[in-house]
Amino acid sequence: MQKLTLGIVLGAVSLAVSACGQGLLGSDDAEDSGPIVIGMVVPLSGASADIGPYMKNGAQMAVQEINARGGVHGRKLELRAEDGACDPKTAVAAASKLVAAKIAVSVGGYCSGATLPTLPVFDRAAIPMIIPAANSTELVEQRLKHVFLLNGTGDQQALAAMSWMAKSGAKRVAVLHDNTSYSKDIATRTTAALDEPGGPEKTGLDAVNPGESDYSANIANVLKTKPDFIYWTGYYQEGGLLVRQFRQAGYEGDFMVGDGSVDAKLVKIAGAKAAEGVYATMTQTPGTIEGAGGWIASYKQKFGSEPGPYSTQSYDAVRVAAEAIGKAGGTDGDKVAKQLEAIDGFPIFSGPLRFTPRHTLSNGGFVILVVKDGAFELHDALK
Repeated sequence: MQKLTLGIVLGAVSLAVSACGQGLLGSDDAEDSGPIVIGMVVPLSGASADIGPYMKNGAQMAVQEINARGGVHGRKLELRAEDGACDPKTAVAAASKLVAAKIAVSVGGYCSGATLPTLPVFDRAAIPMIIPAANSTELVEQRLKHVFLLNGTGDQQALAAMSWMAKSGAKRVAVLHDNTSYSKDIATRTTAALDEPGGPEKTGLDAVNPGESDYSANIANVLKTKPDFIYWTGYYQEGGLLVRQFRQAGYEGDFMVGDGSVDAKLVKIAGAKAAEGVYATMTQTPGTIEGAGGWIASYKQKFGSEPGPYSTQSYDAVRVAAEAIGKAGGTDGDKVAKQLEAIDGFPIFSGPLRFTPRHTLSNGGFVILVVKDGAFELHDALK
């Protein structure tokens, strides 16, 4: 996975927004001197409420830095965040509020199941979406011209999972999901790969009901198949319970979780002893990015806390939005979308940015993390 130092990233920001602020790129709405409003739907309540502030703060950090350098075409950026609660109805209502607020670009989206129904809301309004976290392949299967993913897709995550299973010597693999779009997408793609000859054997695919506290029935069903490797593709609340309850039931094999479970809360819920050695398929987190120490320090200084998952992706989403608006000469959504398609090598934390024809990352950027001494850390870059 390619890494960027803080200096390279901020140098690129300075160059891009300075050009915009000096009017070097012609603007079709230069007469509008008001702020360019950037919107985001993130979970600020509900089961995934811990993630929303990381994303909001990362986006706000980019807004502040760009504004300090003159904004875009002399206009300041303004961030407006609405709570999607990882709930489809709540997220649609939040998206509608942002459309009414005349945002130029959306840089939100965490839970795929809640993000999916917001796609037509933004697309009908010709508002580009640069999605930093939600990554179900369903998000791009509709081929909406205003939708772009800044996180690796479900199929890319499944490939990373399969790569690690083979590398770690897994023989018999059980996969569990929670029936949400994100989780089921990864699980389905992983089990399809397991059905191919030559790799680990699939022992089963099971679905749990999110929000429950006792998964003993699911655990008993899985353990009957005698797996030596379990892959959970859902979120950290259920993931922590599953890790703990599988260990309590006597399971001693490897346990791996998807990116929706990469949070300190998983370790807290599972218990430090049970969580130790749990693997994860994940794109970058601040602590795994080479040279990001300065960025992390700046984040802590601004917000008084450590940055968490998807803070860097949200930071980059705002920077990419500003770059496209600057190159488009204004906030016309169709023109901004065309400039997003044309991006070639713009520096973000995961490496030079290029979108595929499906508007996904050309490189998913998934790595393997492991819980060590109570925290997720980089274990294998899958090179």
